[in-house]
Amino acid sequence: MDREALKAALQERLAALAAADFSERLWAADPTLWKADDDAHQRIVADALGWLSVFEGVRDEVHGLGEFVDELCAEGFRSAVLLGMGGSSLAPEVMHAILGTRPGYLDLHVLDSTDPSAVAAVEAAVDLESTLFVVASKSGGTTETACFHAYFYERLREHCGDHAGQHFVAITDEGTSLEQQALDQGFRAVFVNPGDIGGRYSALSFFGIVPAALMGVDLERLLDGVRAMAVACGPDVPAEQNPALRLGAAMGELALRGRDKLTLVFAPPLAPLGAWVEQLVAESTGKEGTGIVPVDLEGLGPAGDYGDDRVFVSLRLAGAADTGLAESLGALRDAGQPVLEHQVADVLDLGGEFLRWEIAVAAAGHVLGIDAFDQPNVQESKDITKRLLAEYSATGELPAEPPADDGRRVVYPVGDEGLPAALSAFLAQAAAGNYVALQAYVAPGEAVWDQLQTVRLQLRDGLRVATTLGYGPRYLHSTGQLHKGGPDKGLFLQLLGHDPGDLAVPGQPYSFGVLKRAQARGDLTALRARGRRALRVCLGDDVPAGLARLAELVAAI
Repeated sequence: MDREALKAALQERLAALAAADFSERLWAADPTLWKADDDAHQRIVADALGWLSVFEGVRDEVHGLGEFVDELCAEGFRSAVLLGMGGSSLAPEVMHAILGTRPGYLDLHVLDSTDPSAVAAVEAAVDLESTLFVVASKSGGTTETACFHAYFYERLREHCGDHAGQHFVAITDEGTSLEQQALDQGFRAVFVNPGDIGGRYSALSFFGIVPAALMGVDLERLLDGVRAMAVACGPDVPAEQNPALRLGAAMGELALRGRDKLTLVFAPPLAPLGAWVEQLVAESTGKEGTGIVPVDLEGLGPAGDYGDDRVFVSLRLAGAADTGLAESLGALRDAGQPVLEHQVADVLDLGGEFLRWEIAVAAAGHVLGIDAFDQPNVQESKDITKRLLAEYSATGELPAEPPADDGRRVVYPVGDEGLPAALSAFLAQAAAGNYVALQAYVAPGEAVWDQLQTVRLQLRDGLRVATTLGYGPRYLHSTGQLHKGGPDKGLFLQLLGHDPGDLAVPGQPYSFGVLKRAQARGDLTALRARGRRALRVCLGDDVPAGLARLAELVAAI
């Protein structure tokens, strides 16, 4: 489809949104915008639209949050550790990466990996007695968060005895087991979030705003940006002038026309926002065999290397150095690729970007004809993981990995003589319009990320397909829904590092290392049960050496 025809199609889609009174009905929290003929979905949607107005209620809490943080600082707290997964951790991580910590406030660390080395690294990075731990879970029962909580509460009890709870706050919905546990353990505070907000839409609720306050973010200015975006996307704004509807209409319409790889080209210092957008898009749209595949931090290649399944979305800060981005985007545009561009005036407009993307994804869900607020396939790998942990609790070991239905192995050590042929056969399945997802169950870190990116770009350039990269189990709460519920276009390469330095989970018969392996196994089993193309490579005790060997194999293939 040429550029003019594509432009006309997008205008028709905007006109259709306007004819459906989408914006007016959205702000009126009308659940019939999604799955109007399905009572079960209507109940889900009706209880999931609190994100539209939560920022106004949060503004009333700004003064009290300021006093709370001042009290912490006066008592000598210097660091905060957020214990969470997915929607409860991504927005705070993004705000810390983009906005940083103001002098005199609490430096934020985010723990969302069950790799024991990652847990140990966070513990080593802070002084426990001057650190506040934020236990964040909407349901109150997120397995990873509960294990983090148990581990650090036990460590603080060793230091502070019965006063350990004064180093903790909780963010959760009303009536959860976490709320009760926080009261029982004497937490310093419990922030009860509105129940009508899903995790991935919670950036502007307590889940995002409490950590932002701890970092000293100017909440008034952040929320001013949200209000300005709400006005710009308001019910009386024509669809063609509404920045969120323009984005959502383009995302949905382009995906329907086969351009379902939403390639995020966010310039510094806004690049970290991509991780949050990735979850919002993947988990909201990847279901019922359809979906938009967000491609974050892939890096731009030559324009001629991309197929007709891409759309590029650019976000930049006004006045920031270009670094050649404009030229690269121009080359993509000249090559016939759709390029959507947006600019913000200030980093504190980040709050408005949260809202713009939330509205856009809700609109894209409407265009795609799916419920943008459920996550029907997330539970699959969780249930398998629970069964594996129950078997470990009974026998002291995880069961052996079964072969594929045709008898082929799906798990290989990185030094196995059969791996080159298996990896070659696996990658040979890639076709135009597919994507390769790297799922890395290793401790996050800059050096290992660089190695993973090397493998990723080898795959992109060699196979001419889109690539995604996520740490496990973090991606299970982000792109995991898309992997199992979206279109069958993914090739899933799971990378598992061993844990020579494991850590026990207090109160459980398993360790963090066992939990990580069970989660990797649970997701691989769920993917295979759905007929997805999946292969695991075990990297061994020396993850950098294992990744180097993998890069050699991929380069040879």
